[in-house]
Amino acid sequence: MAWLKHTYAAQLPASLYSEQVPEPVGNPAMVLYNEALAEDMGVAGHFEDEQKALGYLSGNETVPGSQPIAQAYAGHQFGHFTRLGDGRAILLGEVKTNRGLYDLQLKGSGQTPYSRRGDGRATFYSMLREYLISEAIHALHIPTTRSLAVVKTTDPVYREQLHEGGILTRVAASHIRVGTFEYARFLGEAGDLETLLEYTIERHYPALMDRPNPALALLEIVMQKQKELIVNWLRVGFIHGVMNTDNVAISGETIDYGPCAFMNAYHPRTVFSSIDTQGRYAFANQPNIAYWNLSVFANALLPLIDEDEAAASAKAEEVLDQFPEGFTKAYFEMMGNKLGIVNQVEEDRDLVNSGLKLLAEWRVDYTNFFTELRRGGDLINKLREEVAFENWYSKWEKARLRGTSLAESEALMAQTNPVAIPRNHLVEAVLQSAVSGDMQPFHKLLEELASPYDDALPQQTVPAGFDAGYQTFCGT
Repeated sequence: MAWLKHTYAAQLPASLYSEQVPEPVGNPAMVLYNEALAEDMGVAGHFEDEQKALGYLSGNETVPGSQPIAQAYAGHQFGHFTRLGDGRAILLGEVKTNRGLYDLQLKGSGQTPYSRRGDGRATFYSMLREYLISEAIHALHIPTTRSLAVVKTTDPVYREQLHEGGILTRVAASHIRVGTFEYARFLGEAGDLETLLEYTIERHYPALMDRPNPALALLEIVMQKQKELIVNWLRVGFIHGVMNTDNVAISGETIDYGPCAFMNAYHPRTVFSSIDTQGRYAFANQPNIAYWNLSVFANALLPLIDEDEAAASAKAEEVLDQFPEGFTKAYFEMMGNKLGIVNQVEEDRDLVNSGLKLLAEWRVDYTNFFTELRRGGDLINKLREEVAFENWYSKWEKARLRGTSLAESEALMAQTNPVAIPRNHLVEAVLQSAVSGDMQPFHKLLEELASPYDDALPQQTVPAGFDAGYQTFCGT
């Protein structure tokens, strides 16, 4: 009995996808299976038979009723427009849940028409990495694609050296991106853009169809979602690493975990991605890039906003002009929450800025600073020996107790600041163990990261100098 839906292929023009079955792999082995996610989505029953589950999630066996496709999209990569598409991913179909449709996609499942001379495969290492960090982001209460399974294969994958292959089963509210709209506008056929708009609104934001200008309303809500997402990234020190427009999901989920990383020592210009040589996607530049990406989205929507191009541009700019102030307000509210300031006032922005300036100057651990600020520790005690910090600390103590109790302030800090994040050295260590055949350290870290706000967790430490030469790579 067919249990997957295929609305993307059924309702969208053929120019936006290509039919493509996964390529079979040799000796697949199920290494990770997210049983809780499967239960939550209502698909666990379809994977009870281990052999069938392995067949489905490796691409070696066709899911009953499946109509697998690779999606077409374009994107601005580091500011340059290019034709793209699913070069190593295949959408099996959509699962109907009580929260709407969710895509079930195999990543690393072979070549597609969009592979651009690539092999369509992914390394076992990189698929484990996406599983670990995407699930950690979910536990941090940040919208994200999820990971259902990782299958290891014996097929060789070449990335400068020989690697074992891996296939990730990714779950997403959808894989519609800003780049999908760019493709429909500039590379598609007449009517594609309007059809994509109607499908996207029906799938994600059905209430917008009643708005006088649905295209403009979609721009507004996607802008709101991106604002909330980036504020959350900054809250936990996450650096996406490759915020190209093809990696901006219309659903507002974090998508693509290639060269991402978490910042340890605070500095606004922190970059780990090996390909981001100019710091375009540095930690503190992520809001600016989100704004830029939204302007690209607006440009793709212009014909649907108004038939008159000048009028359409004016309407889009009026929406986009709200982003800087809206983001700034949301950002300082978030930072005030991290500091436990329940009753925030305008002057608290100076407190935030001056505090971050000190953290950057002294390269203080971002996560541990806020944890110890709430519950004390050697880090804060040492900082208080500095006159500049002691002055800041005194101002902070007054601000956090403004019209509230210490207990309320601490509760706000506890729910805003994680104790544990996927530290770069921990991630690398468990991945190296995993590719060497020992999955136990991976499972242990995954378990810890499932409850990142648990006060029982020990404070994490980073080996001296580890981040100095640390780089992350696309690597799939």
